Amino acid sequence: MRKILTALTTLLLALPLVAVAELQPIEFNAEALVEQAVIGEISQPAMRESIYRVKADGSVAMVPGTGSITYNYRTGDSAVDMAGNHVEPAVSIYNLGSDRSRTGNDNRALNALSMIGNQVRIVSGEATGETGWVIGKHGGVEHVMVDFAPEVYDHLVIGDRMQVRTVGGGMRLTNVEDVRVFNASPDLIEALNANGAGVTAEGRLRVPVTHVIPAKIMGSGLGRDHVYTGDYDIQMFDDDVNERHNLNSLRFGDIVAISDADHSHGRTWLGGAISVGVVVHGKTMTAGHGPGVTTLFTSPSGNIELVEDAEANLKSLLEIP
Repeated sequence: MRKILTALTTLLLALPLVAVAELQPIEFNAEALVEQAVIGEISQPAMRESIYRVKADGSVAMVPGTGSITYNYRTGDSAVDMAGNHVEPAVSIYNLGSDRSRTGNDNRALNALSMIGNQVRIVSGEATGETGWVIGKHGGVEHVMVDFAPEVYDHLVIGDRMQVRTVGGGMRLTNVEDVRVFNASPDLIEALNANGAGVTAEGRLRVPVTHVIPAKIMGSGLGRDHVYTGDYDIQMFDDDVNERHNLNSLRFGDIVAISDADHSHGRTWLGGAISVGVVVHGKTMTAGHGPGVTTLFTSPSGNIELVEDAEANLKSLLEIP
C-alpha cells in the first residue's frame, strides 16, 4: 500500500510540473520601452444634436451613451444587459488640448500611448493622488477608459484631470514568431503570464479567452490602417448567433478572440488568422455596431493557441476591486 501511495503522490506532483515546463512566459523587449506621461480629463456625456438613436429595426430610443463617470458599469460587469448605447465603463477621459479637438494631437497622443493596464493617477480635484488602471480605448469619440477602486467614484467630478504613466508603445514579443502585440502594458503581460498565458513548446502563443467570435459578425472599426487607437464592434443583431457564441454573457474587460481576423495593419478578414482583444464598451442598437474590442495580439498565420477561461477578464488579471 505504501508503494502505491508513494507512486500516486509522485504522479500528482509531477503533473503540474509538466504543464509549467511546457509553457514559457511571454517575453518582450522590456528594457527598450519608453515611459512617458499623457494627461486627460473626465469628459461630459456625449449627446448628438438629435437626442434619439435609430435602432437597426428602425425604432428610436433616447438612452445614455459614451463619456462621463459611469458609476454602475465597471470592469467585470455586463457589456450587454443595459439600457444604453456605446456605454463606456467606469471613467471616460480625453484631452481637448489647445485646438479643442477630439482628433487633435493632444488627444491622439493620449489614445495611442495609453496601454491597457497602465497606471492612472488623479492630479486634480477631491480624489487627487488616487490611482487606477487604463481599461480601454473607444474609437470615433476617441476616449480612453480608466477604472478605480469603488470608494474613489463619489469623489470624482467631470473635468478632474488624470495623468497616465504610459509604457508599452513599441512592445515587441521576443520568444514567439508571427505574433504582433498592440495596446498592452508590461503589467498586463505579467498578469497574463501569471494566469495561464505563455508560449508553448511548439512556439505558439497561448492565451486564455472568454469567447471566440467569428470575424464575419464584426462591424464598425473596419477601414483603419492601424489598431493602436479605437476598437472594433461585435454585431449582435442575430439571436441565434448570439446564443451559439454565448455573446449575451460578454463583460467589460473580457479577453476575447476573433477568428479569421488579421489586425497587423488595420482590421481585415484573413482565413486562419487569429486576433485577441479586450471588450471596452457596451452593446449598441445602431446597425453595424455592438460591444467594442481593442486589439492586444494578432497572428496572420494563426500562431495563437486559445484556451477557454471564464475568468480571463481585466478585473481578475489586474486585480481591480
